[in-house]
Amino acid sequence: MSRRVTNRRKCVRFLNLHEYQSKQLFQKHGLKVQKNVVVERVEDVMTMGKNLKGTLVVKAQILAGGRGVGVFNTGYKGGVHLVKTLDEAKNITKSMLGNNLITKQTSKSGVTVKKVMIAEAIDLDKEYYLSLILDRESGGPLFVGSPSGGVDIEKVAAEKPYLIFKLPVDISSGPKKSDLKNFAIKLGFSGNLVDQAVEQLEKVYNLFKETDALQVEINPWAVTPQGQLVCTDAKINFDDNAKFRQSSIFGMEDQSETDPKEIAAAKFNLNYIALDGNIGCMVNGAGLAMATMDMIKYYKGDPANFLDVGGGATEQQVTEAFKILTSDPKVKAILVNIFGGIMRCDIIATGVVKAVQTVGLKIPLVVRLSGTNVDLGKKIMKESGLPIITADNLDEAAKKATEAIGIKHKTR
Repeated sequence: MSRRVTNRRKCVRFLNLHEYQSKQLFQKHGLKVQKNVVVERVEDVMTMGKNLKGTLVVKAQILAGGRGVGVFNTGYKGGVHLVKTLDEAKNITKSMLGNNLITKQTSKSGVTVKKVMIAEAIDLDKEYYLSLILDRESGGPLFVGSPSGGVDIEKVAAEKPYLIFKLPVDISSGPKKSDLKNFAIKLGFSGNLVDQAVEQLEKVYNLFKETDALQVEINPWAVTPQGQLVCTDAKINFDDNAKFRQSSIFGMEDQSETDPKEIAAAKFNLNYIALDGNIGCMVNGAGLAMATMDMIKYYKGDPANFLDVGGGATEQQVTEAFKILTSDPKVKAILVNIFGGIMRCDIIATGVVKAVQTVGLKIPLVVRLSGTNVDLGKKIMKESGLPIITADNLDEAAKKATEAIGIKHKTR
């Protein structure tokens, strides 16, 4: 599933994989994971799982956290269950497949479960947390670990920050074995587990580097009673700037959980994120998008999306952006907020006019342009004869957009 994070300059799209897919990559790079199978049909549980032994863990495969305490739309509780037999696994799989699992990271309607992973459960003597991320402060990869694993790491960081340990890595030379050993000892490993931890840390780093990952996370990173260090959960995401190098990984992407509007936007190099409001936003620049959404909220409105056309949008891209915005039945008005720097205001204005004529817009449209050729842009919109509501600044534009959907404001 693709998600996006924003900074002041651009919107970065990245790829998430299901847990079972992440574990496949872990195995490929020599990391120890539980034996598992993935089923899409209830009738496959008995045949595909026949070689699994002992206690089994049954996990719904959706791209969201909090599955264990999630609730299905049928009322069935929990997206993660421990069972003793394949028959039990089959019954639980039947309760999961085709139903929507609702967690703290999904929408209110949840996400339909289309795959279920059944894995051999393992006894855990000790649970750790480990991740390798790109860190802005250190300017490179950063190992983050904790002896308090298997729980919400954000809560640990907030309540017990002394249990969080970090190790910056020089991207040019890679991690030093001595540094990895010291890091493992700080996490609480001892004896031969130190050597196991160092070996797996090296493999995590190689996985991170070779796959162009943005994050590799293991929680819990667990020690068994037999003294084996195992990755019992796995999470990886990747920057799509590396898609040309990582075609096999990006070929694993499951778009069934992605909003179709996001998929359509990506085809035209538009950055789109669906939200829950009713005012569609079209901007150029992630920072401007955030400011626009903030102003809409300030005037008691709710943005329906984040749509960034970038600095060099064409008329076709603007038209496609309008098609995407108007395809959402929740959108009752559109606010276009463009700062013309590299992108000239007259080009945006021409694109807006042609888009409205092509789409046949039937909802209020507020446009605020500023920057290069702004007067020409305003002239193009005025002479079009279309019912475009113009504004001279963002404050005025947000106010007019919210008024267009019936929100009244006190006169200041």
